[in-house]
Amino acid sequence: MRPSRAAILAEMGLAPIWKLRARAAPAAAQEAPPRAGSGDAREAGIRAMQWPELKHEVARCTACGLHKTRTQTVFGVGDERAEWLLVGEAPGAEEDRLGEPFVGQAGKLLDNMLAALGLERGKNVYIANVLKCRPPGNRNPEPEEVARCSPFLVRQIELLQPKLIVAMGRFAAQTLLSSDASIASLRGRVHRYHGVPLVVTYHPAYLLRNLPDKAKAWADLLFARRTVAGL
Repeated sequence: MRPSRAAILAEMGLAPIWKLRARAAPAAAQEAPPRAGSGDAREAGIRAMQWPELKHEVARCTACGLHKTRTQTVFGVGDERAEWLLVGEAPGAEEDRLGEPFVGQAGKLLDNMLAALGLERGKNVYIANVLKCRPPGNRNPEPEEVARCSPFLVRQIELLQPKLIVAMGRFAAQTLLSSDASIASLRGRVHRYHGVPLVVTYHPAYLLRNLPDKAKAWADLLFARRTVAGL
């Protein structure tokens, strides 16, 4: 029987992304000392990094087997002071080739939807993935891969301090919310990730295969915009 995600995380000394500490307090004295264990030491090191160090660490990461098959890592792109953070699950073939999230047809669809909201990539928007490396054949992420890569996303969120997170797709939503619920059941509500409002919607790649759900995704983004406006 395949071990559960929680068991794998525990074995590696890593807490799931949803149980990691909330955003670091401004005062160093308020931070708890790192716990013992190699996984904890790695997490503590990542949580101390600023943007340049974090980008460098992701680029050279070999923490899971995905480094053997990637062309390059896909760190994230956008405004590092953005109010909107969009999170997908993992890079695809074009992202792996170009080193940027959400390119190709799915990226064009996302850019068009953002433009309809008066937003654009790089201006008050930051885009990242749960995984920074492409799983071979675009397969679903494995629990160990999520566990090894999640500290990078946690630190990105800490550095950004966004007003809103939009989780796009099942893996992004389930990872950030510690939930096995379906996208359909998570949509239309404001969730919280360490106090940050979080809205769930479909992944743009899914929408390319399921055109009728574009209207639902557009409704989700309008809901997200109203949420930001009400903060």
